[in-house]
Amino acid sequence: MGSFADYWENEILDHIFGKGSYTPPTIYVGLSTADPTDDGSGLAEPTGNAYARVSTLAADWNVASGGALDNANDITFPEATGSWGTITHFALFDAATGDNMLAHGALSASKAIGSGDVAKFAAGDLDVSLD
Repeated sequence: MGSFADYWENEILDHIFGKGSYTPPTIYVGLSTADPTDDGSGLAEPTGNAYARVSTLAADWNVASGGALDNANDITFPEATGSWGTITHFALFDAATGDNMLAHGALSASKAIGSGDVAKFAAGDLDVSLD
C-alpha cells in the first residue's frame, strides 16, 4: 500500500487550512528500482529502453473509502525495449518527467523487466492510502 510523499502532504494541509490553493494535477504513475521514501531521495526510475511514466485520468481511480483508494482501470506501461532493472516500488507524480513525487509504495512482489516485457497494474492492484 502506498503513502503520500512529504510534498503532497504539505500541499494538502496548506490547502485545507487556507494557507494556499491547490489544483489537482494529472497523476502520472512511475516505477522505481528502490524505495523512493517520503522525501523522494531514494527514487530510482528506469531510464531509456522505452520507459515512460503513464498518465491517468480521474476515471482511472476508484472513489476513496477508509482513507484509501485504488486504480479502477489497468495501468499499462510501454513495452520495454531493454532492461528496466528489478522494479520494487511505484511512485505517483504530477508531471510526465521530473517535477514532484506525490505518493509511493512497495510492490507486493519485485519484478525484473527486460526487453519485450510490459509492466502493468491490473485494476484494483495499485493502492494508495493516507498515512
